[in-house]
Amino acid sequence: MGEALTNMKTKSKKIKRDIFILVEAIQHPKTPLYVKLLAMIVAAYAFSPIDLIPDFIPILGYLDDIILVPLGIIFVLKLIPKEVLQECRENAEKSEKVKKKNWIAGTIIILLWVGVLLWTVSFFFNKRF
Repeated sequence: MGEALTNMKTKSKKIKRDIFILVEAIQHPKTPLYVKLLAMIVAAYAFSPIDLIPDFIPILGYLDDIILVPLGIIFVLKLIPKEVLQECRENAEKSEKVKKKNWIAGTIIILLWVGVLLWTVSFFFNKRF
């Protein structure tokens, strides 16, 4: 169990690093326009709290997080020219964004979900009673 958790944490950190590589590639002048657009879509989807399949749907809700995001990242990374990719990797590794946790964004997302949950509960209780 402990080894599986460690493996998941390692993969999660790699995905986070790869997303920041995509962000670096978006800003790089030698990245082709179509790759920049695809990288923007993948990065925006990865950072977005909105999913194609909502997370509250059992099992299916996490498939996009487990499958779609990593596949999108792999696909776009393969489209980035090799020299640009290497430079973006170096820049992402130097960046403090990859290493620090964004507590403010996490708190905002949690508060939004709590608000949606409270609204949903009040909606159903007001309709039934």
